[in-house]
Amino acid sequence: RQNPPPLSTIPSALSRARMSAVVAAASALTAATMVARISQPRSARVVQNQAGRTRFGRFGQGQQLRRQMPVPKAAAVEGTASFSSSSSSSSSTSTLLPTISAEFACPRLTDTFALEPHPSPFAEGGEYYSYGLGQKFVDDADCVLLNALRYEALESSDDDVMGHDRDTSHAISATADGGRVHGGDGGNWSGKWAMRAGPRERIFFKPEGVKAAIVTCGGLCPGLNDVIRQLVITLDEYGVKDIRGIRYGFRGFFEQEGELRAPVQLTPDMVETIHLDGGSILGTSRGGSDTADIVDSIADMELDFLFVIGGNGSHAGALAIDNMCKARGMCTAVIGIPKTIDNDILLLDRTFGFQTAVDEAIKAIRSGAIEARSAFNGVGLVRLMGRQSGFIAMNAALASGEVDVCLIPEIDTPLEGPGGVLAHIRRVLAKKEHCVVVVAEGAGQDILGKMGETDASGNPVLQNFAKFLQKEMKEKLADTSCDIKYIDPTYMVRATPTNSSDAIYCSILGQNAVHAAFAGLTGATVGLCNGHYVYLPIPPLIRRARVVDPEGRMWERLRLAINQPVFSPITEKV
Repeated sequence: RQNPPPLSTIPSALSRARMSAVVAAASALTAATMVARISQPRSARVVQNQAGRTRFGRFGQGQQLRRQMPVPKAAAVEGTASFSSSSSSSSSTSTLLPTISAEFACPRLTDTFALEPHPSPFAEGGEYYSYGLGQKFVDDADCVLLNALRYEALESSDDDVMGHDRDTSHAISATADGGRVHGGDGGNWSGKWAMRAGPRERIFFKPEGVKAAIVTCGGLCPGLNDVIRQLVITLDEYGVKDIRGIRYGFRGFFEQEGELRAPVQLTPDMVETIHLDGGSILGTSRGGSDTADIVDSIADMELDFLFVIGGNGSHAGALAIDNMCKARGMCTAVIGIPKTIDNDILLLDRTFGFQTAVDEAIKAIRSGAIEARSAFNGVGLVRLMGRQSGFIAMNAALASGEVDVCLIPEIDTPLEGPGGVLAHIRRVLAKKEHCVVVVAEGAGQDILGKMGETDASGNPVLQNFAKFLQKEMKEKLADTSCDIKYIDPTYMVRATPTNSSDAIYCSILGQNAVHAAFAGLTGATVGLCNGHYVYLPIPPLIRRARVVDPEGRMWERLRLAINQPVFSPITEKV
């Protein structure tokens, strides 16, 4: 395969300057259109909008007049967006238009290679347009605010993201689902903007010649097959016919001996019903990310697109692959789709499979509650997933309405003393004669101590605090004759098919990942931020795991709902 020549080898600065001038002229024309449109009465604009709508068949979105924004008051400051307020008596509207923040600008293959733009097959005049498959396109300048609420302060991706040291001299933002991010400069409004996801009217690859590959990495998670299915279907809709599935994670790139290890050719017929089953039809594994060998295999297969479905470690691998491809002059778009059942990826509202995991965790909690209520001083002890982040435990405990104690990695869990966990369980038993305790797998590691071992993905191997707590309750609460039932649904949760919410989410992620590759993005991922789908560069997402804020609103709501105190190792007063 002949890769496009690097831009540095093309002496066409004048041509690019002319193109920039054309773009500037077009922008000026658009601004003029905005002025004319804004000056119209609302009734006239409504008529225009209605006249501009054209309904298309399968996609059902329609091609309509692009929404016109108010005229910019001044050039937007990159990374910061401030909006001027207009009084009711003002006769004109003036707003500072936001731009994509520099740290959230996605890398593009066009920054390195001379790629020619082509009209999308779904654009007017395209191959599928006449069949009623036109789409509503997204402009590259469209951007999404990562956090719309300013109540404590604002979200940032600075180095202290997700830190736990409150500093009142800095702006602090508690995200809606309990995550926490520090940033800002003393409370000044400093919003961060990301690129809006969606199909582009211009694409940089001819679909009929594209070779694409899909790989799933890390542990199982509800929704893997859903994402694979939608990637294949959307690639096929574009016109891509060479779609390969890499077997058993990254190691499948270079361990291809035997029929069961070789990449599998994927077609829409093959993936039609795979979303009805859990797991991954491609298989998955941890580790095995020898970047040089992987890139050698990508070169041998002459891949144009690589879609990596995985968590923080897998995205780090995708970033390394992307960097090495560029260093070797290989024009391959590497796009990530975030996958972690623990919901512990920075900046995203949620990751796929998380809501399904919460639903399945609730089933285990209700089983534990039934066991507890059916015995005198019964205790249902339920261990849930959550290595570093307690989102599953927190959300499932709040949703179930049957939990009395919830222990997550982000809080201290002293067992002894009147302010400890055991004393609180004793009080619950005295009041209700049963108790339901939920323990995230990463809780209590400060008590047990770290083992110092890691798995193939580099994650620390954890000790089982729930089992330790069971032993302590039997010994320290023996006088209550508590009857403890231990439940661990971990692998049942991982292997289940998606619920309806995650199924929809996976479909949209798969579509937008394909749109990103055709738009020439690389080293990027797709996700839901502030209720909108965005493209984000990989580095800000993988700096560290996202965690529950033990001083945030969501954790406070749970403590209020289950009447759980802040545990502390206080001793009796003398």
